Amino acid sequence: MVWVTVSMRVMSAGAGYRYLLNSVAVGDAVRKSGRTLVDYYTVEGCPPGRWLGSGLPALGSGELRAGDVVTEEQVARLLGQGRDPLTGEPLGRAYPQYRSRAERIADRVAELDDGLDDDARTAAIERIEAEESRRRSRRAVAGFDLTFSVPKSVSVWWALADEATRAVIVEAHHAAIRDVIDVVEGEVAVTRMGASGPEGAVAHVPVTGVVAAAFDHYDSRAGDPQLHTHVVIANKVRTVLDGRWRSLDSRPVHAAMVALSEHYNAVLADRLTDTLGVVWHQRDRGADRNLGWEIAGVPEELLDAFSSRSAGIESATDELVADYVAAHGHQPSARAMIKLRQQATLATRPDKALHSLAELTERWCTTATDHKHPPDTWASQVLGGRPQQQLHASDLSPVVLEGIAATVVEVVGERRSTWRRWNLHAEATRQLMGVRFASTADRETVLNAVVHAAEAASVQLTPPELAAVPAELRRDDGTSVLRPRHATVFTSAELLAAEDRLLQLSRTTHAPRVPAVTVVHHAGGLDDDQVAAIEQVATSGRVLDVLVGPAGAGKTTTMRTLRTAWEHLYGAGTVLGLAPSAAAAEVLGADLEIDTETRPRGYTNSRPAAPASALGSW
Repeated sequence: MVWVTVSMRVMSAGAGYRYLLNSVAVGDAVRKSGRTLVDYYTVEGCPPGRWLGSGLPALGSGELRAGDVVTEEQVARLLGQGRDPLTGEPLGRAYPQYRSRAERIADRVAELDDGLDDDARTAAIERIEAEESRRRSRRAVAGFDLTFSVPKSVSVWWALADEATRAVIVEAHHAAIRDVIDVVEGEVAVTRMGASGPEGAVAHVPVTGVVAAAFDHYDSRAGDPQLHTHVVIANKVRTVLDGRWRSLDSRPVHAAMVALSEHYNAVLADRLTDTLGVVWHQRDRGADRNLGWEIAGVPEELLDAFSSRSAGIESATDELVADYVAAHGHQPSARAMIKLRQQATLATRPDKALHSLAELTERWCTTATDHKHPPDTWASQVLGGRPQQQLHASDLSPVVLEGIAATVVEVVGERRSTWRRWNLHAEATRQLMGVRFASTADRETVLNAVVHAAEAASVQLTPPELAAVPAELRRDDGTSVLRPRHATVFTSAELLAAEDRLLQLSRTTHAPRVPAVTVVHHAGGLDDDQVAAIEQVATSGRVLDVLVGPAGAGKTTTMRTLRTAWEHLYGAGTVLGLAPSAAAAEVLGADLEIDTETRPRGYTNSRPAAPASALGSW
């Protein structure tokens, strides 16, 4: 599981922006340009937003600048109506209007035959309501809310440090956000021109930049320290080719989110090391999650004490998982776990309460003291470490970079059968996270070199362009705008070889069999499809068989019955489970009550155990 510190939610047009203003400081806290977050120390609520992005000069007469205050009227125009926040002029086409579920139901009910009797009319209305409830309600997208949250140790240190240190931490956080927005504008943000279909072609063309509004927040909904910033990127961008305003293409944004999150972590760590001399160490986040990086010197007890929101979500998730197992007879899949965790997050979400930063810090200091870690005993000592050397791009040789790239391809290949540039980008950032760079430019130079080498070490599956593309339809890097940027699909020679081995095993029919009569004897309670599936697997004689079915089809129950029939004939312990990860192996072993491993016994290759992954994918 990937743990991200930059998350994204889609913001609807209309009043979707209102939640951002509900936490803004009120009363006499009218923000002036140049004022800092600390200036609002005694005011209830958070500071007003500020403008970001190199697309700002295209608004109004060009007078809006990064750092200027976001007013309620401006954000209502841009995010609520899709208009210029300064002049109110439309920015391209108006947001599309979609009817709500209630409106759709009302329209269909109004069309019912007046001659229906009461029972028939009631049945028709119930059918309409059921049909409309299954339809997804479309909504116009006004923007994309990227929430940047500093690591927990940074939040705790910021909350309990002196005022000067807090200011430096916040500036490092803001600078890291600007670094990520630079990547978004240079590598992600595009719009689409043209018409799709057999007669048309879509061009993925560059834009002049993005327009964004950033809102700083202090705490989590549970009142724990959580320094984070909502950066809402407007779904209005100006096209470089013709100067027209169009919608931001959302697909590249979604594809890049994990990589952007990892990049934020890395550049924030570099900046805090450079400005405050802190030391970083890895922290285990639990089974099947990437290791996290936290500041050394922040007491573990405080990290746990100030994670009550996470603890509440985990507890609620455990309860939902237990209910799921009781209802389905097996552990939830990875996709089901995501949904259960989202359900737990919403179910445990308290109302947002507004407090001043002064009130919050006083409360946090009391909590730290109650846990035997008063701030004056450790907060200043975080600065007293001996940080590692900060490297320049020239300090890493091509041989070192190629070695890192080989590791990147190997690790990515353990988790997926195909990948794109952003997958390599995210893993390359993780591999380089333990290195501190002297500047963001040095980090990005090395990162891009590693990703380029990883692409070269991968096998390209996307076919090359067969027709010549005019120069005006090519980007600066020579690629065609008729193809999405960074969308080339890769795999590895090792995975292709593993697929060949699996195909060969699936064609080999000298494996042991279980007679159909034995299967039927143990198949009580299964439906006909499940019994037929077990019979085909048990009697095929193939070395490798695959059982495929949608979620909830009873695959686990079916495999458990097959295991019982197999062991009845060949003895206990003759069924071994294989899974692609330790966490998946634990779930599979619990579901089928068998020993489960992540690779076949006797497999000693240092490369990923691709056959084990495939055999465990039931």
